[in-house]
Amino acid sequence: MSVPPAPAAPGSPDEERPSERLRGPVVLRRERQQELTTTDQRLLDSRGLSDWVHTDPWRVLRIQAEFVEGFGMLAELPRAVTVFGSARTGRDHPEYQLGRELGGALAKAGFAVVTGGGPGTMEAVNRGCSDAGGLSVGLGIELPFEQGLNPWVDLGINFRYFFARKTMFVKYSQAFVCLPGGFGTLDELFEALTLVQTKKVTKFPVVLLGTEYWGGLYEWLKGAVLESGKIGEKDLALVHLTDDIDDAVKVVNEAYRAWEEAH
Repeated sequence: MSVPPAPAAPGSPDEERPSERLRGPVVLRRERQQELTTTDQRLLDSRGLSDWVHTDPWRVLRIQAEFVEGFGMLAELPRAVTVFGSARTGRDHPEYQLGRELGGALAKAGFAVVTGGGPGTMEAVNRGCSDAGGLSVGLGIELPFEQGLNPWVDLGINFRYFFARKTMFVKYSQAFVCLPGGFGTLDELFEALTLVQTKKVTKFPVVLLGTEYWGGLYEWLKGAVLESGKIGEKDLALVHLTDDIDDAVKVVNEAYRAWEEAH
């Protein structure tokens, strides 16, 4: 619809207000007014290309659907620990066995285990949890190469968007445990640390399992990053570095009990 120019207010410069069209809550002015179709018309007219499926407004609904689906599936999840690690770890690698043992230990301690649901270390953790009778959860992601959920996922969902998936990792976990991994694991590790540092989340520790792999990163944080004042002592203390699965589970248990007492 067209809106006539508003009269100039007393004492204001004598400038005309540009004409405009309203499309729901959206205001279109100048050359942007040239779109002649209405939202209802575009909805009801089934002819033409299907490019509308890939437009940003439609993506908002897809994003909303992912959050609704994720929240609905995980709302009744018992206490859980999210474990990150490489998709490239072979089944004959010692880190695969480490993942299986960690998944089993967490299950025996009464925690569900949440991973990215893929192969490698993620599969190992899901497998160990499932073998120990725990609830094994996988949150997959759509990738250019085929991955899919590993066969030891008991409860799984695939996401299109990394940020929606990351929200589920954080919202329904009491701790993060990172086994050796690449860019994806590093991304998830530092996002977790940032959320804890800024008190966006307050209920979980971050454990790095594997001193040989993670030791260099920890020393860099302790040296270059801490000594230059980019983080504080309290920030460094957010990271727990260990080789011992029992120690990792103990840290998770203690943090969960502290959180329970505070709530």
